[in-house]
Amino acid sequence: MSKEHFYDIIKSPAITEKATLVSEHNQVVFNVAREATKTDIKKAVEGLFGVKVKAVNTLVRKGKERRFRGRPATLSDVKKAYVTLEEGQRLDVTTGL
Repeated sequence: MSKEHFYDIIKSPAITEKATLVSEHNQVVFNVAREATKTDIKKAVEGLFGVKVKAVNTLVRKGKERRFRGRPATLSDVKKAYVTLEEGQRLDVTTGL
């Protein structure tokens, strides 16, 4: 697969308080494409960052109802991937690619 395809799978790193807490357990959180499978995510992370992936857990956060300028709106669903790295592997997503 090409690097462009990897960027289509991994949309962005999730920089949240919970993502910071799980980084202590050698995990990284990414926002990924809805149609991406666990094996696609594993190949993309290994191809882009050059690290070994131990496991991938995914979840779909359902979109929330919000009001924008007085009108109701629904945020879109977001798929997240919790990527566990092998022992001794480090990944810092705050430095960029």
